[in-house]
Amino acid sequence: MYKSKILVINGPNLNMLGLRDPEIYGKLSLEDINTALKKLAEANNYLIVFFQSNDEGAIVTEIQKAYTDGTSGVLINAAAYTHTSIAILDALTIRGKMNPLPYVEVHLSDPTERENFRHFSFLRAQAIATISGKQAGSYYEGLSILIKYLNSIRIER
Repeated sequence: MYKSKILVINGPNLNMLGLRDPEIYGKLSLEDINTALKKLAEANNYLIVFFQSNDEGAIVTEIQKAYTDGTSGVLINAAAYTHTSIAILDALTIRGKMNPLPYVEVHLSDPTERENFRHFSFLRAQAIATISGKQAGSYYEGLSILIKYLNSIRIER
């Protein structure tokens, strides 16, 4: 039996990984990354669910579902919406600071080493951690941090 569920959200254009500028984003497909994440989650006794959309509203709706479907935490690469979407931040923080839906923000590239418009993240302010610049490794490290966090709050409660 699983401890709980982790939702992995991927934003716009991440469905094109493997084809999309491999120098920046790496050569692995999103499916390759998800397969490795599933193994890591299951090795730690967590159920993992994947969602990808190029549509901001669909991402917001999926996050809202997480509040009532047993999801304990979110690993999110909001891609370009990181820099533009207050709606995604609002969805992640619906319950406020006293009862948050824990999330870790990840990026394949390091946005601070790219164009100026990528330097700001709306999500970073309330994320447990932000991991970037490690291509697929950002996801694996981010999931490990989220699992460690979820295990620690489970013990405290």
